[in-house]
Amino acid sequence: MSHGSGKSYAPEFVAALKEAGFDFFAGVPCSLLKGLVSLLDRDESAHYISATREDSAIGMAVGAWLGGKLPMVLMQNSGLGVSVNALASLSTMYEVPTLLVISWRGEGGNDAPEHIMMGEIMIPILDLMKIPHRVLRAGEPMGPQVGWAKDVMLSTRQPAALIVPAGVLE
Repeated sequence: MSHGSGKSYAPEFVAALKEAGFDFFAGVPCSLLKGLVSLLDRDESAHYISATREDSAIGMAVGAWLGGKLPMVLMQNSGLGVSVNALASLSTMYEVPTLLVISWRGEGGNDAPEHIMMGEIMIPILDLMKIPHRVLRAGEPMGPQVGWAKDVMLSTRQPAALIVPAGVLE
């Protein structure tokens, strides 16, 4: 299910992240984020770290924040499930602002069967964890969305999430 026009907004998104001051990037790739991952991977100034697990990427982001960086972690929504404990007992408890960029596999029940349940429960999980979130949409300017997330993160000293449906950052 593609919401986009076939155009990837990944270059605009990366530019918005860097302009907002994000300077630490880690995560576990997802096909819905391949444009974003590819750009970060090729950008030597981004120093993108490809993690083996999402919770370890959260741990790296905490270390980066403590070292003076502004961190972003990308993951598939199944990785949010893997990250629940790290987010609850580390990022949230110790007030570490982290931007979570989460692909929305299974949105609207249209995806491979293994993605359907996580597609349904991702938003309720974020709500339960009190993680503010917005859904990126193709055609919307990326700068204001990234700015909103940064403002929320820094004012609350907590994670914030930008959710990426199919067809936006591929």
